[in-house]
Order: sequence, then structure tokens, then C-alpha cells
Amino acid sequence: MPPLTFPELDRLGLPHCFTLRQNRLEPVTANVGGVLALHGFDFRLIVQSEQTHGAEVARVDRAHHGTTVPFVDALISNDPTVTLVIRVADCGPLFLYDPTHQAIALAHSGKKGTASNIAQATLSAMHRHFGTKPEDIVAVLGPCIHPPDYEIDFPAQIEDQLRLAGVVQFRDCGMNTAQDQIKFYSYRKEQGKTGRHFAALQLPTGSVSFT
Repeated sequence: MPPLTFPELDRLGLPHCFTLRQNRLEPVTANVGGVLALHGFDFRLIVQSEQTHGAEVARVDRAHHGTTVPFVDALISNDPTVTLVIRVADCGPLFLYDPTHQAIALAHSGKKGTASNIAQATLSAMHRHFGTKPEDIVAVLGPCIHPPDYEIDFPAQIEDQLRLAGVVQFRDCGMNTAQDQIKFYSYRKEQGKTGRHFAALQLPTGSVSFT
């Protein structure tokens, strides 16, 4: 099944995707490099986060190609050779882009990460490393679980956190992973026996902000 892309990021020329379910009957977590290679990403450039359901953030660049960064749930970069990748199956994939400073971030924001305000932690890291201002950020929340299929509305919490931080350009795609097992994996709906989606994000072609 072809991956999702989001118009807010398409318009800005960002290579990105959110992979959809590949096998309805036997959901398994496929090799990330192989899956993303099918959608035009160079597997050699991928950098992943370990994802411990916290709010730690790491800056990455070409020195991290092919690695998984331990202890973090969000990655930031201004290196156009890097493809940021996270894995989700109900948790929120948060895409962030600063077109002014040519910087990106990809955050894994589920129940615990949202409670720890990983959105604010990621914005703070982007400001510290790249000079990013919240008002310049374009933010998109990809498919994740929503009420009534989950007792906590963490997508709404993520939006509130971003708005409070000063982000103006935000869109929740509104897709509920627990409502469509043809397209989506859902850890909660399938009681943990499921696969993972991959969210990927890279700077636009021709970006030269890396220093």
C-alpha cells in the first residue's frame, strides 16, 4: 500500500512519508531500510531514535547515518543528507520543519511523551541548536489513536502544547489508527500483536544549511 504524505509538507518540497499497513493478516515489523527504499529513501542515510517513551531529543547529522540513537524519542537535524525515522503504532508522529533555518525534527509523542511535553522539548532543542522560532515552524501530526478508542486525547494535548509554545502553523491529519485495520497498525486495538508504521522526514532537495 502506498505511503501517506501530507500536503503541508509536500508544498514545501520536503521528502517525507508515513508508511501504511503492508499485511492485514500477519502484521509484522518489517526492515525499515527495505520498506523506505521502496518509497525513494536511501537506506544508508536513515537515522532512528530508540524510543523509550520519554522526552529526550538528539541532534543528528551525517555522522549518525545508519544508526539508532539511544535513549531519545525525538531527532532534530539541519543536515540535508539525513533521513529521520521513527516507528509508531498508535503513538503520534510529529513532523516539524523550520523553513527559515532549514531544520527538521521528528518526534514520537505517545501517552508518556506527551505527558512529558516532548513537543516543547523538541522546539527548545531546535531553538538552541538552530535558532528556530516557534512562529516559523510548520507542524504536522500524522495518524495516531484518538478518542473514543483511547481514554486520553493526546493529539489534542499535543496541539495545545504547540499552540502554547507559539506554533501557529499546525495540522492534525485527524486519522485514527484504531479505526481502520486495513490501513493502520494499532497496538491497543490488536493488544500488542501488530506491526509498526515508519515516519520519515528529510530536508528539501538542494538545502545547504548544514554546518
